[in-house]
Amino acid sequence: MPSMPLSLYLLAVAVFAMGTSEFMLAGLVPDIATSLDVSLGAAGLLTSAFAVGMIVGAPLMAALARRWPARASLLGFVSLFAAAHVVGALTTSFAVLLVTRTVAALANAGFLAVALSTAATLVPADRKGRALAVLLSGTTVATIAGVPGGAVLGTVLGWRATFWAITLLCLPAAFGIVKGVPAHAGKSSQDSPAGISLRAEIAQLAMPRLVLAMLLGALVNAATFATFTFLAPIVTGTAGLGELWVPVVLVLFGIGSFAGVTLAGRLSDQRPGIVIGVGGPMLLLGWVALATLAIQPVALLLLVFVQGALSFALGSTLIARVLYEAAGAPTMGGSYATAALNIGAAGGPLVAAATLGADAGNLGPVWTSSLLVAVALLIALPLLRVVAPRAGQAQAIG
Repeated sequence: MPSMPLSLYLLAVAVFAMGTSEFMLAGLVPDIATSLDVSLGAAGLLTSAFAVGMIVGAPLMAALARRWPARASLLGFVSLFAAAHVVGALTTSFAVLLVTRTVAALANAGFLAVALSTAATLVPADRKGRALAVLLSGTTVATIAGVPGGAVLGTVLGWRATFWAITLLCLPAAFGIVKGVPAHAGKSSQDSPAGISLRAEIAQLAMPRLVLAMLLGALVNAATFATFTFLAPIVTGTAGLGELWVPVVLVLFGIGSFAGVTLAGRLSDQRPGIVIGVGGPMLLLGWVALATLAIQPVALLLLVFVQGALSFALGSTLIARVLYEAAGAPTMGGSYATAALNIGAAGGPLVAAATLGADAGNLGPVWTSSLLVAVALLIALPLLRVVAPRAGQAQAIG
């Protein structure tokens, strides 16, 4: 099987830097809450603010950048992302920090939307799932190395040090874009004689299959973020482990997520039904098991790894389905996939934060994850042949 283009891996380096920033708050929420004198739930909303910025920013930035050279767009978004982190590292105001997270999210959204659309032009039409897996490997490596590293850095030097570290990570990412992304990358669809209008690309959102894939991707990602955002209090409170165990748990989740997205990359193009039909029920059972067994440290460590693998395998497969169903929107399709991911990333922590004061306490977010996956399965399993058609199968629907 031919290898993926080098430029995809260089884009994944930038995704690593941005993924580290997006996910690092999972290990820093308690420290930020104490430092800026806000509640744990309010500090958790920083993750939602980032996700909301990505939801709005994905289609907006993709629309603005659809006629720009992909390399220039990607470089501009990385530069804006770095600037937002400089301001975030310097501020003493929670409101300002919230704004910087939104600005960084807009930049991240624009980058990811353009990167996803660009990736689709760098590989054959039937390998979008593999290309997506390469890009998402940057995210999963962020959870393995970047996020736990940020948690350790935050524990030792304070949460502001992690913002400076993200700024520094943007430098090699920018270099990789300049040196690794071809000047013509991502332009084939815009420059084609049949040039598709923005209105025609937006009209793709009326396609039932595309809406279904986006909905399911959002629900599964909401489940992932509902628990991931509040892992720190589960580790230190429910399981009774020390603060330095938080990065260990994040590493385990990250290793699992890397394994899951790697496996899904090999299956999501040709056998997506297996990932959804088998992995989905297993993911639901895993969240229920974590909610009931998290008080046991060994069970917590094992289940965090398993849930990382299952969450990213199922989630990346569903987002790959978004890219396939959005084939008629070559410059905006990446933004639809990005929006689906981050509607979930915004909604999950919001719902989970509301459960923290309930009877379930720290485990409220895990029960939230269970409910969200259950809803996704109730929709997906009866429609499995629609959600995940066999390779080459006709895909006409209502």
